[in-house]
Amino acid sequence: MTKPKYKKDHIINSVVAVIVDQFGQVLLTKRNIPPFKDMWVLPGGKIDLGEPILVALKREVHEEVGLEVEVESLIDVFEHVTPGEDNYHFVILYYLCRPLSCDIKHNEQEVAEVEWVHYSNLANYTIAEGASYILDKVFPV
Repeated sequence: MTKPKYKKDHIINSVVAVIVDQFGQVLLTKRNIPPFKDMWVLPGGKIDLGEPILVALKREVHEEVGLEVEVESLIDVFEHVTPGEDNYHFVILYYLCRPLSCDIKHNEQEVAEVEWVHYSNLANYTIAEGASYILDKVFPV
C-alpha cells in the first residue's frame, strides 16, 4: 500500500477564532485564496514556529479582519486531511472569542468578503467542513 503524498512534509498547526458578538452573530470570511478558496470559513491561520498559540490566534484575526478579540475558551481540535493533489494535513485549534470592537478592515488579498451571520442563517452559506463542524458545537440545533 502506497502512502499518499502531501504538499508539506509536516503537519500544519493552525488556530481559528469563532468570533461571536452580543447578538448571536458569528463572523464569517469568504476566502479568495487556497485552502478553502470561495468557501466561508472563520478567521485564523498557521501558528509560526516559536509563537505562543493565543498570540498566533490574535495575530491571525488582526491580519485577516482587523479586529482585536478576547479569547474565552478552546472549543475543540479538528483534524483536516485535504484529498487530491493539494494534500495537506492540518490540526486546527478552534477558540471561542468575543470582539472588542466590530470595526472590520479585512485583508483583501486573503478575504473576499466578511459577514456577521446570525446562527439561524448559517445554513444559507457554503461553509468549510471543519468550520461547519465547530459551528454545530457552538450553536447546537
